[in-house]
Amino acid sequence: MQKKQLPKIIKDFLVYLTTIKGKSHRTRKEYEYDLTLFFRFHLAMQNDLEMEHMSEIDISTITIEAIREITLEDLYLFMEYCEVQRNNSASARARKVATLKSFFKYIKGKRRLIEENPADELETPKIGRKKPIYMNLEEATQFIEGIQPNSASPRNYCMMMFFLNLGIRVTELCNLNKSSIQGRYLTVVGKGDKERIVYLNDSCIQALKAYENSGKHAYTGIGDEPLFVSQKGTRLTRQTVAKIVKQINKQSGLQKDHLTPHKLRHTSATMMYKAGADIRSLQHILGHSSVATTQIYTHIEDEELQHVIEKNPFNIVR
Repeated sequence: MQKKQLPKIIKDFLVYLTTIKGKSHRTRKEYEYDLTLFFRFHLAMQNDLEMEHMSEIDISTITIEAIREITLEDLYLFMEYCEVQRNNSASARARKVATLKSFFKYIKGKRRLIEENPADELETPKIGRKKPIYMNLEEATQFIEGIQPNSASPRNYCMMMFFLNLGIRVTELCNLNKSSIQGRYLTVVGKGDKERIVYLNDSCIQALKAYENSGKHAYTGIGDEPLFVSQKGTRLTRQTVAKIVKQINKQSGLQKDHLTPHKLRHTSATMMYKAGADIRSLQHILGHSSVATTQIYTHIEDEELQHVIEKNPFNIVR
């Protein structure tokens, strides 16, 4: 999708997302993408343009008068296009619904530029709750033992310990600075720039000391010094960390399907829950804004619970 000039109202909305709502720049980019796609589609439909050339449509001319003419039917037509023509999954379409709802709510409630909000009745596609994919203790042990000894192994081991013990997100890990650590406590900046304090257990402390004493590469950038530095002396990216996880997965012989940093987060959360962590504590550790998100981990032991019930002494067939 080519970069085109955005209408002022969309620019204003994107600024509102980050400065007032505290959304991350990644989320802002996703909202910008969704709105650009929607308005290009809308103009294509209005002017009977070919969909193959939709990426060339300039939306900078969109006016508030034109936005006032948008109806609920226009929104559903766009959602149908996303499902049928773009093969968007239910979760991808749900994000686009969230974008449209947020945008129209802003221009009606905050800016009072429209009288009727066409997205009020726009329904979100139902998303089947996925069972979290995770490693068991034996698999996690094999994974960790698969880290090959080299100059980067103390750093990689420390990162994997942070994933598996603290359940942090890959973006949170990449954004950690040396100043994030105060004694045995780690300040993590999560979604929406919300800070949370996480305790560092002995495994994390030991791995951190080994990494600090390993003669790691000096930071060559400006600003706060990252906790984890690449071999080029730069802050690690999400993509680089994902490649490291993929490499360890292969070298360990585990070859776990689709193992990503997010799956390590799931593994950590699962193990903490199985070890007796209550949902509220787990919610804080993981940085979930809603306990409903954390509750997916209450379903992980369905088979184990079934086995317990089967073994109940009162399970007597007469």
